Amino acid sequence: AFVIFSSRIQVKHKQNLILQGAPGVGKTFAAKRLAYAMMGLKDDSRIAFIQFHQNYSYEDFMMGYKPKEDGFELQYGIFYQFCQKAANIPDQPFFFIIDEINRGNMSKIFGELLMLIEKDYRGTKATLAYNGMPFTVPKNLYMIGMMNTADRSLAMIDYALRRRFSFFEIEPGFHSAGFQSYQSALDHDTFNILIERIKELNQEIAADSSLGPGFRIGHSYFCGQAECTDEWLKEVVEYDILPMLHEYWFDEPDKLQRWENILRGVFNDER
Repeated sequence: AFVIFSSRIQVKHKQNLILQGAPGVGKTFAAKRLAYAMMGLKDDSRIAFIQFHQNYSYEDFMMGYKPKEDGFELQYGIFYQFCQKAANIPDQPFFFIIDEINRGNMSKIFGELLMLIEKDYRGTKATLAYNGMPFTVPKNLYMIGMMNTADRSLAMIDYALRRRFSFFEIEPGFHSAGFQSYQSALDHDTFNILIERIKELNQEIAADSSLGPGFRIGHSYFCGQAECTDEWLKEVVEYDILPMLHEYWFDEPDKLQRWENILRGVFNDER
């Protein structure tokens, strides 16, 4: 609830917000809940969801000429169409959600829109390069990006991104009232012990000078289960947590081995 309240203030202030955090902290969940909270209801028709990647382009995002039969045809991208949709209902908020926003080349994708998405330029018209027509990003459109802080290859964030978006850090939610209520309802001893070990692991990750808080383990790896079993918990450890630690501490085998023993040892503890 605190995440939604705080990020709601930021997105209202700047209209462009990036939710950043470690893997599994619930960025996608928070983005959608933020949109629903600002709309005052759950209306997915006013939400668009896409994911950026290195080959994503202006032609995909906005417009471009694409092959059709024996020639080429100007086709409009998802952002252009969503802006038109939002402009037709100006009294209702619309939300454009972008996963992995820092994986895309912002200048390549946005082009002249880099100016138009700024709050102060919302409603301002600019001439588009492809069709020569005026275009504006409506004032009732909000942009929410998501960014994984544990991606080593994306440590440097495009300055254009920094200028135009507010940033909100989402923390692992093991101490939140919601997670504790969920944990209590599962009422599973192994789950409780494993979560304590994960909290200790997060403290060590946060204190590691080569990693830091942005590399901690998120709570969502342990969510979404109506019934908890040792088999499921072992799968989370073996196929989600340990592979991540192998990447984090590939050059520190002793530390990696110690945490492998600790996490696997949870299932061998005599209770």
